[in-house]
Amino acid sequence: MSFSEPVLAPWLLVSASLVALVLLGLALAQRPWRMLLADSGLQHRWLAATVAVLLMWQLRAQAVDWLTLHLMFTALLVLVFKAPLALLSLLLVNLAMVVTGRVDWTLLGVNLLVTGVMPALTMVLVWRLVDRYLPDNLMVFLFVCGFFGAALSSLAAGLSAVGLMLLGASDVHALYQALEYARFLPLLMPSEAFITGMLMSILLVYHPHWVATFNDHRYIDTK
Repeated sequence: MSFSEPVLAPWLLVSASLVALVLLGLALAQRPWRMLLADSGLQHRWLAATVAVLLMWQLRAQAVDWLTLHLMFTALLVLVFKAPLALLSLLLVNLAMVVTGRVDWTLLGVNLLVTGVMPALTMVLVWRLVDRYLPDNLMVFLFVCGFFGAALSSLAAGLSAVGLMLLGASDVHALYQALEYARFLPLLMPSEAFITGMLMSILLVYHPHWVATFNDHRYIDTK
């Protein structure tokens, strides 16, 4: 989901953009492009994934004039490429939406915060908990990260959008629509979880070394 029209107060648009910019800067400070330059296969996979996500974002439902609903694939990108490269992909996708005229340029920071930063942080937190505290089991990783983590990421994106509307909606009617939308979040989470979990299942079976957050020696070879 993402904003398609500026229904937030100008101060909130600027604040959200600054927060998204700072967090994106922290991610890029890890210099994720070094991995891309060192691995041509990773370059192809990352570019293909970015283009695929951009194309999938075109399949969206216009719930109301200012809000569009679509699969984000943020959790999948984080699991496959880790957060820095995932956020770089989502920055490019959001920029493409602005360039093609689908989204107003003033919403770039807000949409990056909603579709990128918040769900990515949620997915990283889930992955860290699984990596540190849960058993080294393939199915545990798949279901908790791939399905449950993706659902939580979708929830984080939805709640952040609703929270932004509560903080500074410029239209009372839009605020009412946002509160109504919040009631349907539990119905939107399973679709993101199913697609992410299904694709993760395929990758873990055929190409586990492509998933940067997955240690195939730890989860498979030692069993």
